[in-house]
Amino acid sequence: MNEYSRYSRQWVLKQIGRDGQKRLHESRVAVIGLGALGSVSANLLARAGVGHLILIDRDYVEVENLQRQVLYDETDLSENLPKAVAAQNKLAKINSEIRVEAITADVNASTISELLEPVHLIIDGTDNFETRFLLNDYCLREKVPWIYGGVIRTEGMSYVVLPGAGPCLRCLFGDPPAKQDIQTCDQVGILAPVAHVVASFQATEAIKLLAGHFDEVDRRLWKVDIWNREFKAITLDHFRDSACSGCQSADYPYLVKKRGTSAVSLCGRNAVQITVHGPKRLDFKLLAARLGRKADVKFNHYMLKCRMLPYEITVFTNGRAIVKGTEDAAQARSLYAKYIGA
Repeated sequence: MNEYSRYSRQWVLKQIGRDGQKRLHESRVAVIGLGALGSVSANLLARAGVGHLILIDRDYVEVENLQRQVLYDETDLSENLPKAVAAQNKLAKINSEIRVEAITADVNASTISELLEPVHLIIDGTDNFETRFLLNDYCLREKVPWIYGGVIRTEGMSYVVLPGAGPCLRCLFGDPPAKQDIQTCDQVGILAPVAHVVASFQATEAIKLLAGHFDEVDRRLWKVDIWNREFKAITLDHFRDSACSGCQSADYPYLVKKRGTSAVSLCGRNAVQITVHGPKRLDFKLLAARLGRKADVKFNHYMLKCRMLPYEITVFTNGRAIVKGTEDAAQARSLYAKYIGA
């Protein structure tokens, strides 16, 4: 079993063994969102020998990411790399025996089925409840386990959602919280070690599932405050009046495409994402030539960035863009139309 020699310290564990290691090698896992949680989870799963990792993120590397997002460095920043591509490059150097696939895309009701078909498990590294509720409905419908995680300040939580076996995310939270009720790391900060702890919870439960130890998966909601060394495990169960419509009657409202939006404000970013529906392929050389007199422009194979203070537009090859400097969707659409084209 020479192909698993790098995992020798892992397959001597009675919890994994060589059979468990073989299962890991044959697994396909999607990590959605490659920020603080997703970058740590992806790193751990790549080193553990998960055979096929699908890395999905809509964003690019920014300087404030480097404090806690372990797969990126200043070179990725200077090269304006999308997070998925930067993460793929790093993991390929860590483990050349596995397949790592990078997808720079937005996960929404129109794209989720194509992006996630098929996988054995999904790790949540997202930064908003709208995407998490969409992910929850998709996993309920497709009977795919997924592992929720969230961190802010010095606190975090994690929970394994097993469709058909206990509460899902909608059972726990009902509806996504209102935007004004959500605090972001831009507002209140985040301590990097708490992301590592919660991502380690996620990766450990993922390894249990993938190695075939379903009966050992922790079914509790874990909460942690790393600064105060406080850990709490909450036992959850379905109650007749609390199970959601997805668990009760196979109703998946977040998968309905009409819920998708063409412009959405990004949580805590002072930015709006513009999504283009239908086929579109941009020629960055032509676009850069056209914008050269109006804005400061840089581009590479993956994206083009144009700066016209106080705004900045980062556009990807399929036309999707992130407009920084405003949270007003109408203004973002107007800037997109003016500089990129309708």
